[in-house]
Amino acid sequence: MSDSPLLTGEHVSKSYGALEVVKNVSIEVAPAEFVCLVGKSGSGKTTLLALLSGMEQPTSGRVTLDDTDLTGSSENDLALIRREKVGFIFQSFHLIPTLSAWENVALPLFPLKMAHQERRSRAVALLTRMDMGRRLEHLPAALSGGEKQRVAIARALVNRPRIVFADEPTGNLDSTTGADIMDILKGLQDEAGVAMLMVTHDHELAGRADRIVRMQDGELGA
Repeated sequence: MSDSPLLTGEHVSKSYGALEVVKNVSIEVAPAEFVCLVGKSGSGKTTLLALLSGMEQPTSGRVTLDDTDLTGSSENDLALIRREKVGFIFQSFHLIPTLSAWENVALPLFPLKMAHQERRSRAVALLTRMDMGRRLEHLPAALSGGEKQRVAIARALVNRPRIVFADEPTGNLDSTTGADIMDILKGLQDEAGVAMLMVTHDHELAGRADRIVRMQDGELGA
């Protein structure tokens, strides 16, 4: 991994009115590093993930991704950065119910000037890598929870991002399926050199990351 961090948060804080949810957090993620953020519910993990990914702006502090200051960027610039350099995986999948598996995966590519066949080929290749080659045309309602999450992971990777932000990606899955999803994420990290920042309650899964960062009451622990 490179000595220079891919993602840096410097003294990041976030308040909603008088409530300070994230308190003076500093964190770095190296290129191709897998970092798990753990902590109790309400500790500020999901808010920190939103701040580091540019989905929300901090009340104070600075976030830098691939040498770009996210806190100093316009909404249009942030949208471009997220489209080109960032992937997202959510606990609730966030799939479009009227689109097939491959169409959901290809969705981030539609704003790009890319031929239909290229979009489909890229989506199909990722789904096939995840043993979903026979489910390409299925709608989300016809997929199991584990299959939906595989589609969501493929969608997060289809734009070939530098980093993927994952918020409890195994939270709605049984332990066996959750372990399978972690296998996929680790494999893709190794193969594609993608950095991962994952929020999880599952300490067993977190133990497979390169590094664990603990959060409590809006602050990072030792």
